[in-house]
Amino acid sequence: MSQEKVGKGEVSLKVEDVMTMDVITMDENVSVKEAAEIMDQNEISCVIAARKGKAIGIITERDLLKRVIVEGKNAKKTKIGEIMSSPLEIVAPDMSLEEALRLMLQKKIKKLPVVEKNRLLGLVSLTDIARCQPAIIKILKSFAVAQDTPKGMKKVLDSYIV
Repeated sequence: MSQEKVGKGEVSLKVEDVMTMDVITMDENVSVKEAAEIMDQNEISCVIAARKGKAIGIITERDLLKRVIVEGKNAKKTKIGEIMSSPLEIVAPDMSLEEALRLMLQKKIKKLPVVEKNRLLGLVSLTDIARCQPAIIKILKSFAVAQDTPKGMKKVLDSYIV
């Protein structure tokens, strides 16, 4: 683990310490149906959309719900590039979890691709962060009681923060 001393006995974890390294990428021209099937088979909540091997967007369960189901689009004909969230908000592997959390809350997102030198290394989620760092738990608790916490984030916070 790449831990850095912060103060009296405190340790700060980096994104690379908790990120998921098994991230599935799919070409932007793949159908939404195929992406949903891959997400289901692998029990994951998102895939990364790529163009010529470069990550350009993210497709989450929420994107499928809001941009396909609710809008009545044909999942077999709609391409993931049409419904992905883009541009990607990315983080470096050496970013502190506190910084990553602040970015998630500021941008109202729950997943951040981890990129170094234009190469996708992994993905860090709000759930990954909530599970691992007591110092961050305090920050999450303060956001959980805030009036402006988005519903989707509040659910995660309520599940992992006692």
